[in-house]
Amino acid sequence: MTDGKPRFLIVGAGGVGGFFGGKLAKAGNNVWFLARGNHLGAIKKHGLQIHSTDGNWIVPPGQMTDTPADAGVADVIFVCVKSYDTEVVARQIIPNVGEETLIVSLQNGVDNEEKIKALIPKGEVLGGVAFIYATITRPGVITETGGIKKLTFGLFDSSGQKVQEAELLLRILQDAGISAEHTPDITTALWRKFIFITAVAGLTAMTRLTLGEILAVEPSSRLLRAAMIEAFTVANARGVKLEEDFVEKTLGILEEMKGDTHSSLYYDLMHGKPMEVEALSGTILRYGRMLKVETPVHETIYASLLPHHLRHVAKR
Repeated sequence: MTDGKPRFLIVGAGGVGGFFGGKLAKAGNNVWFLARGNHLGAIKKHGLQIHSTDGNWIVPPGQMTDTPADAGVADVIFVCVKSYDTEVVARQIIPNVGEETLIVSLQNGVDNEEKIKALIPKGEVLGGVAFIYATITRPGVITETGGIKKLTFGLFDSSGQKVQEAELLLRILQDAGISAEHTPDITTALWRKFIFITAVAGLTAMTRLTLGEILAVEPSSRLLRAAMIEAFTVANARGVKLEEDFVEKTLGILEEMKGDTHSSLYYDLMHGKPMEVEALSGTILRYGRMLKVETPVHETIYASLLPHHLRHVAKR
């Protein structure tokens, strides 16, 4: 990547990709969007409409496609699809990856980067964490509803030329008005988000309640805490170093949020879509078994949601 005008490819123009990619495009960057279905049809015809607490704008029609080859080789690729599509998408975007391409996963989960690396022989895969409340509210329209809007990304090997390229990417993101951070410890950043998102997503979907409703009742609040402790214990067993009071601090933050917060897992459940149950509680369960860590809460969440996921996949 050079100081010129790098080419961005946003793989998945939903809440995450649509919003942050839309910010980059609004700032005059060269951005391609890879989408599909009715959403693609709408943005090709009317452009990508962003409704945001930052203001509303439209990315004009033009560089939207469902054919990766149309976008050519990209300098930066943001992978923003659901985790269950990671391997399919990784194979599709191989023609878009050059030797110097930075591939940044902005997905839920902690093993998407491994899957991408295994399938794409070129480029550099970075981990990324996206914090945003945004979704496709109708084909062609992304709605962001407030709260934190931030990207954290980083290299798994923070040495050499790639660090300079990551710093350049950081400047481009910030120049586009995006709150962004380049961290030297992306593994810990990924697990920080993963620990609370597995608990909140899993329980809001399993109970069909908001975060506020779960926290308002002592037994369900205890269950949320137990789910976070299980994930925290798995992280420690994998060598991820987090402060001992991480769970309690995170619960304090969640107490302040409360409100009518659900999760994308809940949204997918209620709208008959495949769910990221394998990437969330399923991963805690799998790592727990490998490391001899008991994870009964996540086993219950997984067992409760997996049948819905499989039914939705069958209908897809």
